[in-house]
Amino acid sequence: QVQLVESGGGLAQPGGSLRLSCVASGSILSPNTMAWYRQAPGKQRELVAAMHSDGSTNYAASVKGRFTISRDNTKKVVSLQMNSLKPGDTAVYYCNFKRGYSGLWGQGTQVTVSI
Repeated sequence: QVQLVESGGGLAQPGGSLRLSCVASGSILSPNTMAWYRQAPGKQRELVAAMHSDGSTNYAASVKGRFTISRDNTKKVVSLQMNSLKPGDTAVYYCNFKRGYSGLWGQGTQVTVSI
């Protein structure tokens, strides 16, 4: 069973940085879209950033200019560089790979931004 495994979460101070990475545990075809979502307590899961096979990207307005998504199509890895972190970025972050109708989700990694 292919699984996505996130790493890099943790505690950061406001203004700090974290880098999240997500890797598939088994062999998969290249996803059309690799993305990061997040879910804070009491809120719905929201798209943070996505990168498509043509290289185009989408960012939530709240993170644009602070977060950068990147992907390695050979290794099937997606990363999220998070800079200038704010307390509002606190959430569980999930990676997601999509190809055709299929989708895979990671288990989630906690990001907490606090003094």
